[in-house]
Amino acid sequence: MTLKNKLKAQRIYFLLGALFITSLVVSNLIFQKFFYWYPLNISVFGFSLFEISVGILPYPITFLITDLISEIYGKKRANDIVIAGIFASFFSLLIIYVADAVPAIKSSPLSNETFNKVFGASSIAVFASMTAYLFAQFIDIQIYHFWKRLTKGKHLWLRNNFSTWFSQFIDTFSVLFLLCSFNIIDWSSFKGLLISGFLFKVLVALLDTPFLYLGVFIFRKTFRLKINEEIQLL
Repeated sequence: MTLKNKLKAQRIYFLLGALFITSLVVSNLIFQKFFYWYPLNISVFGFSLFEISVGILPYPITFLITDLISEIYGKKRANDIVIAGIFASFFSLLIIYVADAVPAIKSSPLSNETFNKVFGASSIAVFASMTAYLFAQFIDIQIYHFWKRLTKGKHLWLRNNFSTWFSQFIDTFSVLFLLCSFNIIDWSSFKGLLISGFLFKVLVALLDTPFLYLGVFIFRKTFRLKINEEIQLL
């Protein structure tokens, strides 16, 4: 690969990393709002499919990006992005903590109470999310590369979905368990939110598979990569 193409691949890698970190941080900040989408008239433990946090919307993007990076740039580069995302999330937590500690003036559009109500639970949410995320993302990358080695770079759909489904269950279970343990969410909602959240993520994983194929196709065509060939950055 020419130096020009390596520099181009490196810029794309940084852009993917920026999208990954943004999706991850935003999902932790907006998690307290819940919404519904009822494609089927089905209830699970008192929860209709699907009643889920808006924080789940950008989250699957992170798994799509790590799968794409794993496929094109390799396991190490995918792990580097995960570590950067963890650092960014804890740094955003520090900023929120300082902002919450600073007293609001009387004419402030947001009072101390309102700001704390919106962002006060973020520290616990980020802790819960990062603990779950740390396990889920690294497991996702490990499983992805296990299937990649086993299939010798073929059957992209298989490693994309199998790795994501397993890691997303671990993520959903862990974050809900921690949020219930810290009394952010009531234990009575645990089973319903677990099944609803996991099934929604499975559905999203199925829907994002064509986008992964498209991304891999564009990379391979642009950089003339063979099946199972990875880009070695500078």
